[in-house]
Amino acid sequence: MDKERFPKYVLGMMKNLNMVIILYLAIVTVHSLSGYIFEHSAMDFLMKVKRMPMEPWKLPVISIGLYLCLLLLLSIPCKSKTNFLFKTIIELGIVFAISYALNFSYTGMVFLIIAETMSYFSDMKQRIILVASIFVVYMLMDYNLLSAKYPIISMETCWAYYNRETQSLLLGLRNILNSLNMIIFISYTIVLILAEEKEKERILGLNERLNTANQELKLANKKLEEYARESEKTAETRERNRLAREIHDTLGHSLTGIITGIDACVMLVDIAPEATKEQLKAIANVARQGVKDVRRSVKALRPDALETLDLKSALIQMIEETKNSTGVQIIYQIEGKLKNFNKDEENIVYRIIQESITNAIRHGNANKIKIRIDREFNMLKIHVEDNGVGCDNIQKGFGLHHMEERLNMLNGSLSYCGENGFIIDAKIPIRWGTEEKND
Repeated sequence: MDKERFPKYVLGMMKNLNMVIILYLAIVTVHSLSGYIFEHSAMDFLMKVKRMPMEPWKLPVISIGLYLCLLLLLSIPCKSKTNFLFKTIIELGIVFAISYALNFSYTGMVFLIIAETMSYFSDMKQRIILVASIFVVYMLMDYNLLSAKYPIISMETCWAYYNRETQSLLLGLRNILNSLNMIIFISYTIVLILAEEKEKERILGLNERLNTANQELKLANKKLEEYARESEKTAETRERNRLAREIHDTLGHSLTGIITGIDACVMLVDIAPEATKEQLKAIANVARQGVKDVRRSVKALRPDALETLDLKSALIQMIEETKNSTGVQIIYQIEGKLKNFNKDEENIVYRIIQESITNAIRHGNANKIKIRIDREFNMLKIHVEDNGVGCDNIQKGFGLHHMEERLNMLNGSLSYCGENGFIIDAKIPIRWGTEEKND
């Protein structure tokens, strides 16, 4: 049986036992009174009791009817303590009436009211006060106490109709039933207290678990705050690196073009003044464009060319400006349409080609660069090859390092080779699918 329902089961046993006791006392009393009447010894009985007893048929009707009313009241829940106290007073009145009908030979129904009070009040102080008050009422309904002032027919006098052996047997059975009622009440009290203690232990356990959860939550919050600080630092570092890449790519590319163009001007100034002027104009345009790109990079914006042109046109413009400012021969081949890329993809493709050209001129001293951009299935492939000095032992500098960082953002890859010039191959997955979209 469910331990939480066991107290209710014991209380139900008490209710049934009290019904049996009341029926037992009423039936035996009615039988004895009827015996006095049938044997024409009623006058002798009246002389002994000095009070007119209740008509025999009324005794079981009234006592059982009142007891059913008591059970009905006990089953009604109360939402407030005031209502409960009012109901308890009515219940005690009904118990007094039943006891009066039974000549105060039994008052054990009071324990039902006490049991209900104990289960209703969880506050120990309130429970003790009310239970003590009910016990006072219980003691005041004692036969010996009331019979000293009021004429009450004792159960022994009523049952004197029976012979001594039968009377002893009946009174003994009554005492056994009274004792059994007391034992069940004590059992109910013990079970209720144990159930309450178990509930308190459960609540304490829940509180401990809640405290533990709170501690874990505080620890998790602390770790989350630390993680937020670390994430903020990481974001700051990433942003600094991004700006460094942008400035390096933009300013490095522009300065390389300017330096190479000025070197060409130094050689041309004496032999071809007009060509030198044209070269200087091209260098000035590259310098102005570089300043614009640096400003936009600092403001976390895209290259100026990509703000006004599509990717393919921006690449062609950047290549032509580099050719004009440096005099380096750049051959480019762009297969297919470079449409429908996201902005980050366009930025990275642009910067990869820009940095490759810059490295070829600055570090490789190349005078010829080949660029090919094509697409194989859902992969965009970039191939840059120059005729510079190359490098047998390649050590990644700022440019190559940031190329890889940019490509990693798009799950791309970078490979390079320094034999017979320098070759760079970059692969970038196309996120918008395997089929090229229309314009």
